[in-house]
Amino acid sequence: MAIIAMSQQLGTRGNDLGQLVARRLGYRFLSREDLIAQVSRVYKVTADEMVVLDERQPHFWSRLKTEGVRFASFFRATLLREMAQDRLVTISPSAPVFLPPYRCGLKVRIVGPFDDRVKVVGETENLSAVAAQRRVRDHDREVRARIQTLMGVDIDDPASYDIVVNGCGTPLEISAVALAACAEQIDARIGAEQWQQMRDAATAAQVRAACHAHPKLGHAPLEVQCTQGAVQVRGPGLVPPWDELANQVASKIEGVRSVAVEADETPIPVRPD
Repeated sequence: MAIIAMSQQLGTRGNDLGQLVARRLGYRFLSREDLIAQVSRVYKVTADEMVVLDERQPHFWSRLKTEGVRFASFFRATLLREMAQDRLVTISPSAPVFLPPYRCGLKVRIVGPFDDRVKVVGETENLSAVAAQRRVRDHDREVRARIQTLMGVDIDDPASYDIVVNGCGTPLEISAVALAACAEQIDARIGAEQWQQMRDAATAAQVRAACHAHPKLGHAPLEVQCTQGAVQVRGPGLVPPWDELANQVASKIEGVRSVAVEADETPIPVRPD
């Protein structure tokens, strides 16, 4: 069954649309907050430190920027694990970015005119018109900058998505029908090979996250690949005893059939003539 990975501009009612699509298809729906709660539970990161309360407080993406790739790998592993179980509608700024390119789902961006979004934010957050304008403008700028910095993707580029929806235009019920129809068409075309690739991507992501969660491997720059459950872990410094430690960590992940650990060789310096 297809995956629908959505992101939204503030004030476009993306969560409402996602829930409508999920109900129509009989899929699970996971919001950004749901995913953060899972990251907190699995990887022992305090949820309160990750949830956005307002623009003046550190939030999840700011923590990612300072903590490095570790937190990014936790979030990606959580998201891909859910995606590999299929029948999922999920929404977060990075969900379409992290959806692997195996044609198992749709990348959807929900947008809307600035003035319409300001009105929605003003009503839902009980803000004045001026405060709502500032809130929308700041949120757009900050989220775009953080995703671009962390992942090298411009979330406002329409070419990054399969479908762009005006959340302030056509009634959400009509948009939900259209997205559900697209998901059903994808369902009819997905093959076993593509779902195996999706499961392998999820397994590799969980191995990488588990290594980053380990106190002795936490900041190691690792590359992890998986093919039908056979995992390969590569990185500088994975020599004894670190290679065995990485092997032990990877072997505990569900779906892993075998593990091969390889240390990247340090280039031999060229001596001047």
